[in-house]
Amino acid sequence: MNVKSFGGRRVAVAAGLVLALGWGVSAQASATGPRTVGGRTEVAVAHRSDAAAAKSAAAGRGAAAAKSAVAACSQDVLGVSAVKEPADSKEARHLLLIVQNAGDKKCNLYRHPLVRLGADARTTVPVIRESDANPGVPVTLAPGEEAYAALLVSGGARDEYEAKSITLGLQGRKPGSSAGRPIDVPMPAPTLYADDGQLVTYWTTASGFALDFIMSK
Repeated sequence: MNVKSFGGRRVAVAAGLVLALGWGVSAQASATGPRTVGGRTEVAVAHRSDAAAAKSAAAGRGAAAAKSAVAACSQDVLGVSAVKEPADSKEARHLLLIVQNAGDKKCNLYRHPLVRLGADARTTVPVIRESDANPGVPVTLAPGEEAYAALLVSGGARDEYEAKSITLGLQGRKPGSSAGRPIDVPMPAPTLYADDGQLVTYWTTASGFALDFIMSK
């Protein structure tokens, strides 16, 4: 009886070992399985992230290409004017240059206008560098839309002279290039009294933003 009982216990112990080993293998497989699946999931997530980044980069390149595909604004499609600021000012020291896209397609205005005050102006009006709201990005005008640049005719400097004309040049896409011919801007006053303190802003679609840079001068 004892032998049989011992034998029964031995069989039971052996069965228990097999069962335990079986569970161990199952547990190991279970532990390994999710890790393997998790690894594949992580790779898939990484692939999705890479794909999203590539898609975003492609979209950025597409937007930049779309911008560069728009032609530069030229005198052929722009209406140009200049007004005193404020309108009832006795002196024409602060001017707002206004251009409007009179064409039927979008066009880009690059950087700032190249302004000459008077036929004998030695150089173009210096630009206020900090007035560039979006450095490197052109102002795109849809048909009918306007853009602005503020012009300080005299800043209280020396060498004042009389200017009876305003000439506006447009820049091309590449720095140093021009778009079309210079434009004669209608005079807001018969004579402007300019000096070496003259300044102009970058192009913008917000007239108030441009004027903020010159009205306190």
